[in-house]
Amino acid sequence: MKYRTADLCDAYRDKVEIAEPIGFKNYGGRTKFSGIIQTLKCFEDHAPVKKALETDGTGKVLVVDGGGSMRCSLMGDRLAELAVKNNWNGIVIYGCIRDSAAIGLLDLGVKALDTYPISRVTNAEWMNTIAVRFAGIAFHVGRFICCDEDGIIVLPTEPTA
Repeated sequence: MKYRTADLCDAYRDKVEIAEPIGFKNYGGRTKFSGIIQTLKCFEDHAPVKKALETDGTGKVLVVDGGGSMRCSLMGDRLAELAVKNNWNGIVIYGCIRDSAAIGLLDLGVKALDTYPISRVTNAEWMNTIAVRFAGIAFHVGRFICCDEDGIIVLPTEPTA
């Protein structure tokens, strides 16, 4: 990845939004990733995540508002493999994942709050391509997200330099 969050914060101080450090951990084989935001809001149901990752993710990062649930994983190794197959740059999950060791071997950026060994399909309501809010900022479809060891930031567009 050609961007570092700290450098972008210095260069775009008046435009950058910085996610609060609420405990996101790196789980994917990539610790640095960025791309155009695609959003999803679901609660304790991994089926919508699967549906999103079945689409072409070239140049994109899926941002999932899972309500911060610590009772269910929203992605495991099979969905992460699907993300790699469909060219997603990364996934940010406000919730949990499972199969973390296998996901760590994949060429994919993954940030999540923690791990939990159970996933569910509840057929609950879900929404995509809407603004989602967590960690003190809003994630809007089409904006640019950059993630690395120092944090998660959002800019209106991809930086030019």
